[in-house]
Amino acid sequence: MKFIGAHVSAAGGVENAPLNAHAIGATAFAFFTKNQRQWASPPLSPASIALFRERCEQHGYGPGQVLPHDSYLINLGHPDREAVRKSRAAFLDELQRCEQLGLDRLNFHPGSTLKAIDDEDCLRRIAESINRGLEQTRGVCAVIENTAGQGSNLGHTFEQLAYIIERVDDKSRVGVCLDTCHTFAAGYDISTPTGFAEVIEHLDRIVGLSYLRGVHLNDAKKGLGSHVDRHESIGRGVLGLAPFKWLVKDPRLNAVPFILETPDETLWPEEIRLLKGLAG
Repeated sequence: MKFIGAHVSAAGGVENAPLNAHAIGATAFAFFTKNQRQWASPPLSPASIALFRERCEQHGYGPGQVLPHDSYLINLGHPDREAVRKSRAAFLDELQRCEQLGLDRLNFHPGSTLKAIDDEDCLRRIAESINRGLEQTRGVCAVIENTAGQGSNLGHTFEQLAYIIERVDDKSRVGVCLDTCHTFAAGYDISTPTGFAEVIEHLDRIVGLSYLRGVHLNDAKKGLGSHVDRHESIGRGVLGLAPFKWLVKDPRLNAVPFILETPDETLWPEEIRLLKGLAG
């Protein structure tokens, strides 16, 4: 079975995210557990936590169908000592919020060198940051999202993802999220049948499909290898509809949440219906 949804709003409280997901016909969803543009946010209230759990149960959302995303401010590979300390503290807070909500995974962008350190040093810092967060929490998997390689962002090659995972102590609590737009922008051609098959085989060989904990479904505004992170609505970008059909029909990807991050939220119900139809 395929769980398909979108990154929905949690405005007014995290307890509203399951309602917003249900309203668009989603069987999976993503959301921010706090304001993604601020370093500090008020702690989750016991009432919000209880209502979030109640509404997830009411609408049939188990932990494996929810893929929360951390703050965009966090850079777990930051070259500055104080800045990486701040990012690690914020990452820990995000993991703890997932714990409180009964969720088993947290999606995040790995980090950036800011052109101040070399790639390998940054990747080691990211792994160390993950280890520190996991040591202080229980039951939540750190899900590394592949990137488009825009600017000095790392995580745009499967080899970089594997390098991080290799250095995470608890392999049972680390995974990856494959973003279709980022994958294509990073130079992996998933737009043709042969290319798609080769990319998935390469991902399995280098990282391992057993580490896949989520998929972000986004068409792309820019071309192959552009390293530009610009999402487009499904079937309206340079990827076209075919790669999304291949993804949602692939039996190896069953029970993984598929999350839309496409730019036109008004199209989400239509896109979800389309993807469910493609999945059969």
